[in-house]
Amino acid sequence: MKKALVVGIDDYDTCPLYGCVNDAEAVADILKQNGDEEKTINFDVLKHLNVENKGHLKHLIINCFSGDAEVALFYFSGHGYVDSTGGYIVTPDCSECDVGVSMQDLLNIVNNSKCKNKVVILDCCYSGYLGQINVNQQSSVIGDGVTLLTACRSDEPAMEFNGHGLFTSLLLEALSGGAADVTGYITPGGIYSYIDKSLGAWDQRPIFKTNISSFSPLRQVTPRVSKEVLRRLTDYFKTPDSKLLLDPSYEPTNSPVVEHKIIEPYAESKHVKIFSDLQKLASVGLVVPLDEEHMYFAAMNSKPCRLTSAGQHYWNLVKKERI
Repeated sequence: MKKALVVGIDDYDTCPLYGCVNDAEAVADILKQNGDEEKTINFDVLKHLNVENKGHLKHLIINCFSGDAEVALFYFSGHGYVDSTGGYIVTPDCSECDVGVSMQDLLNIVNNSKCKNKVVILDCCYSGYLGQINVNQQSSVIGDGVTLLTACRSDEPAMEFNGHGLFTSLLLEALSGGAADVTGYITPGGIYSYIDKSLGAWDQRPIFKTNISSFSPLRQVTPRVSKEVLRRLTDYFKTPDSKLLLDPSYEPTNSPVVEHKIIEPYAESKHVKIFSDLQKLASVGLVVPLDEEHMYFAAMNSKPCRLTSAGQHYWNLVKKERI
């Protein structure tokens, strides 16, 4: 079971926002279903827009991380605040000495949760304060199974852009498939990497903190290469370092029925099928031709191809029956 609490607040009396409700609507929609062909159910999403007070928001967070779900996720878009006493996610009932739910309270709730994987995603100013290590403590403040992903550092604002938070715009791109690995899984680590690479040195910097032994995917999309093709890596390459020698019989257009120059040996159906798989693997950076720029020329000029480092990684996963 996977559950997600998604909160967006625009309605602040003194300093209203204009993209946070849009953020929450979009994040809730994309988390509900996977992006695979079957549109399988993903998270059971509870969406709350313009939560009015601190007590209600804290109650929602406690409920989100209650139970023993496989994944419990909290997403917040709104104001953030840091002062000498700590960091806060701000609610509309804020006052001078009580601005909202403290990030330390949020982390305590998450750390004490019995859910197997706990994920917090904050798109608010100064959100990098969440999980900041206290130098007076000897141990990490982040509990087992906890992942924190924030829009910016503890001393930075979070920007809005075209009706969404800049961070959330990139988060949505990542969840739509931009951060998917070859098998179609989208993990928090992949999301952070996608967002981090999309922002320049002068932009706000996302923060990623985690204390886990393995990533649990937050969404799945149709893989760029099917698992059936990946599993044939060990058929085509007997070892991770071996090379597969190609020749013109692998190229499907090298056939007498095609009106252009052809080279013996002519296309063979068995080799054409293998070459189709190899080209798919090459398109995602798992296979590269040697001494030629493209797989087509490697085949036509009887040159070999080999696995990249990433290809060797997936070869080992197939060999260990993990794919």
